[in-house]
Amino acid sequence: MPRFRIATFLWALTCSPSGLEAQPLPPPPVEADVCVYGGISGGVIAAVQVARMGRRVVLVEPGRHLGGMTAGGLGAVDIGDPRTIGGLTRDYFTRVAAVYDKTLAWDRPFSRPGGGPAIGGAFSVEPHVAEDLFNQMVRDAKVEVFLNARLATARKDGARITELIMEDGRKFRARMFIDTTYEGDLMARAGVSYTLSREGNAQYGETYNGIHYSEKYTPRTNHAQPGPNGRVPGGQGVWDRDLPLDPYLVPGDPASGLLPLVQAGDPGTPGDPAPGVQAYCYRLCLTTNANRLPILPPPNYDPRRYELVARFIRACLALGDDMDLRWFAKYDPLPNGKWDFNTATFGANLPGASWEWPEATYVRRAEIAREHEHYHRGLLHFLATSPQVPPKVREEINRFGLPRDEFPDTGGWPHQLYIREGRRMVSDLVMTEHHTFGRQQAPKPIGLGSYGTDTHEIRRIVKEGVVWREGKTATGRGGAPPYGIGYGALVPRQRECENLLVTFALSASHTAFSSIRMEPVFMVTSQSAATAACLALDEGVPVQQLSYPRLRARLLADGQMLDWPPPRRAAQ
Repeated sequence: MPRFRIATFLWALTCSPSGLEAQPLPPPPVEADVCVYGGISGGVIAAVQVARMGRRVVLVEPGRHLGGMTAGGLGAVDIGDPRTIGGLTRDYFTRVAAVYDKTLAWDRPFSRPGGGPAIGGAFSVEPHVAEDLFNQMVRDAKVEVFLNARLATARKDGARITELIMEDGRKFRARMFIDTTYEGDLMARAGVSYTLSREGNAQYGETYNGIHYSEKYTPRTNHAQPGPNGRVPGGQGVWDRDLPLDPYLVPGDPASGLLPLVQAGDPGTPGDPAPGVQAYCYRLCLTTNANRLPILPPPNYDPRRYELVARFIRACLALGDDMDLRWFAKYDPLPNGKWDFNTATFGANLPGASWEWPEATYVRRAEIAREHEHYHRGLLHFLATSPQVPPKVREEINRFGLPRDEFPDTGGWPHQLYIREGRRMVSDLVMTEHHTFGRQQAPKPIGLGSYGTDTHEIRRIVKEGVVWREGKTATGRGGAPPYGIGYGALVPRQRECENLLVTFALSASHTAFSSIRMEPVFMVTSQSAATAACLALDEGVPVQQLSYPRLRARLLADGQMLDWPPPRRAAQ
């Protein structure tokens, strides 16, 4: 049928007087050189880099906001060694600090007044300030941004993606694509190999992969955090403490069933492969200022859901702990009387509830996000009201509320769930702990990582008659020997897709990913991927065949850090 007849036929359908409601035609496809799918922190960086290189770019985001976790509650950002961060990522953090009249010394590890490691790593920022800066960056670069665009299909011609089709019918066509989603949604729809399982230690000769149990009941402490009055209390604050807790409804009676918050299942053999991704949570921004909103309990709140928390409290008190809020949350100060609340032993994490997320529909993801919110609201309400909670904890949590000037469209609650791990691509290069621990060097580095292996628990399960947090590892939050992230970890196998780069769901083992997964590192990988996409267009080659010397030269010219130790240069 000739094209004009198709158009006439469609017009007739939409204008028919038959009584059927007229249906608007879908808009014409959006054309670009590079399509970046995922408007989280790295997506913004990638899109800005493409624009700076003179290529037309579209930034397509399934949600309503840009910035992901960096603008979604992660106000105290961990970086590792700041000397590993360069390019647009360094520029972003420098600009954020400047909002608060601060200057970051990028040539040495960050520290806070009075000594000790910097709280939050590099800086502390209010979420709305971070989001405003991301929005400003795309405006300044004249990036076309499309929000509320949920990916339905990725069409391919052989090994090349040709267009993306959204659930609402919108289409985006490009010659190069970059997946900057936490979950690897574009990668998966493009038919690229990936995994959702924790590899066994034997697969890559690793130590911390697969089923993992930490040393039994070794309490871990952190340096005391300043309280809401700004003063640092004396002593050590225990915020990540393991104790032998009875998991059964009737203590000592397995036939009575498991408590809420404890998962059923075989504890398995350490080191064996196993399913499951890290626990998710919300990173709350709370305030003690007068502009705070109350933290309301969830619908159908039931304090019995938190009996395991009550047993944790009783066990700590039996040991003589002088409990305060830091036993349930690691909270770091932000500007203007706000605080970034991170999770602790029985904090915001909800092990097991995250497993379904990476492959779930957008509708189901919204339900899972609500499940996490309801759990977290219920926990905070329990800590604020239950007589089983020490008065000091109740008094302290009742001083906090949701800031009116943060996340106004969601009532002060963050709009972004902390997706600590989703799909992970399996490509010709898989980053492993041999790379992240510095035992091997990844070929063709396009950025550096430097954070310790920090894996949040996968399961809260019964082993030897008590509750264990299975899958948790922590090899040192202070950092790790800086290591290169290889270009091969960003590109699929060529036979699977030759015009796609993946920057968050990159090719890494579970345990290596637990080090790489910091937001600043993914911002770095995203800029490098954008640079590679533009250069591959220039050369007319698949991304796998791009000249690495040419890529390296451009990355260095743009200020990316590729080598360790770094070359000497003036601090910015």
